[in-house]
Amino acid sequence: MFSPAGEENRGPSVEVEEHAIVDIQRPIPQPTLASAEFWASGRDGVLRIATCDDCGRMATPRPPICAACRGRRLSSVPVSGRGVVVGFTVNAQAWLPAFPPPYIVAIVALEEDSGVRLTTNIVGCEPGDVSVGLRVRVLFEQLSDEVFIPLFEPDPAAGGEPGVLPEPEDITPRLRPMAAAAKFEDRVAVTGVGQSSLGRRLMVDPLSLTVDACLQAVEDAGLTLDDIDGLSTYPGSSSPGMSEGGIGPLEDALQIRPTWINGGGDTPGQNGSIIAAMLAVASGLCRHVLCFRTVWQSSLSELQRSGRWRDAGGAATGIYEFRAPYGAMSAANWIACQASHYMHRYGRGRDALGWIAVTARANAAANPEAVYRDPITIDDYFAARMISTPFGLYDCDVPIDGAVAVVISAAETAADRPQPSVFVEAVGTQIMERLSWDQGTLTHMPQSLGPAAHLWSRTSLRPEDVDIACLYDGFTFNALSWLEGLGFCEFGGAEDFIDKGRGIAIDGRLPVNPHGGQLSAGRTHGYGLFREAVLQLRGRAPGRQVAQARCAVVSAGGGVPSGAILLRSE
Repeated sequence: MFSPAGEENRGPSVEVEEHAIVDIQRPIPQPTLASAEFWASGRDGVLRIATCDDCGRMATPRPPICAACRGRRLSSVPVSGRGVVVGFTVNAQAWLPAFPPPYIVAIVALEEDSGVRLTTNIVGCEPGDVSVGLRVRVLFEQLSDEVFIPLFEPDPAAGGEPGVLPEPEDITPRLRPMAAAAKFEDRVAVTGVGQSSLGRRLMVDPLSLTVDACLQAVEDAGLTLDDIDGLSTYPGSSSPGMSEGGIGPLEDALQIRPTWINGGGDTPGQNGSIIAAMLAVASGLCRHVLCFRTVWQSSLSELQRSGRWRDAGGAATGIYEFRAPYGAMSAANWIACQASHYMHRYGRGRDALGWIAVTARANAAANPEAVYRDPITIDDYFAARMISTPFGLYDCDVPIDGAVAVVISAAETAADRPQPSVFVEAVGTQIMERLSWDQGTLTHMPQSLGPAAHLWSRTSLRPEDVDIACLYDGFTFNALSWLEGLGFCEFGGAEDFIDKGRGIAIDGRLPVNPHGGQLSAGRTHGYGLFREAVLQLRGRAPGRQVAQARCAVVSAGGGVPSGAILLRSE
């Protein structure tokens, strides 16, 4: 491990000295053609950041083009290696056997440009010594001949004075006007929903779960498989546990012969696959599109524990290239950094998060399909073991096995369906923030503010017209971010709005996740929230029905990217 010598960093050409290496085995990142220079730059103890030769704009990871001037000439430029912690989490969960907790994952904004940030570890101090605003300096740990990962330690030259934090970015000037006066949303309806068995470690073939949900949704819509002319899913063929395999396996099983298909992860949240189906129907390409989402993470974990499933090893690639070396293996780590920044900026503690968790469990008690139905108290919440500060056990959603399906139909067919149809008022899909877990929004979960603003630009309805909010709650802070992002309360005001659970209860001012959400009903990755909104607007949610529910908002995406949908019953 290498660190600037002496008490002050004397610039790019400083000497380096060796420090003790913590006894851990970090996953090694796989340098790419774009990132290799970054990973190798610490060989002489100097941090280097990609910088535009034309306008001086810095960026990380290295882009192929300058976002400011669109220049194509970029160089790796030495920087001071000093910065400020703008978000952090003390991770307590053992994600990697050779990377024992506790350890500190942090987002550090560089001194030269607070918009340029690195996800990293803070070393050389106790976890309790780290705070938002801590001034730090870089040091490097060598993982191979070509990889030197930047870590940060408290900067002794700071004298204990906190650094300046970047101000929240104003994204409102980026909101685009409607491209056309006529809305595609008016041409579609939600006519069917279905759900397979949900549970922990069902040990059932995931494609079988998918078929169960799909057949149920088609029957619920009063259709046959011959009526279905489109298929849409998220995320398509994906990593184990995250899907049944995509369009191919389901089409092979059902032999629908669709005129249109869609599957992939680059959508406005998981429910973006439902929005894609709406667009296909509104365009006239399809009449009835079957959408589906399947997870089997719980059974996969059991297979892995028993040795019946062996994961392939290798260097960290993709989104994990810049996270795995620091032990930031979970969205719990990534989003916890934003939560710490929120708490620092608005002077809040964990109370709002706790009441979101407690209310979700209270709602789940009335839902026979929920995975966890035993009530918890706010004392139980605070007593639970930590996962990644400020997130404890009850702040995290529940990995399960299960599938949910939705049928999107042409609006003119709605009158022929046996169930009350649900209509689409507006969608929120615009990207107004950086598509990044650490380079853009810090005050809230990334990608909750932009889609929310876009949603309200496509309707005359306002937050006060909403009767139910089905908000993505992979973590409690996600739901809090959507509450504030969608304008149900001001930034920093969620704790008062939640009012110890009274404000978001089924009989509260805005019922949130009446079925228990992903925190207690189970992680169905957005689709379960959409199904619950449909059942509520139909008046078909026994035991947890919100009185006179006519309008519901559904959000999806536990970060990058995300989206929102506004539904109505008439």
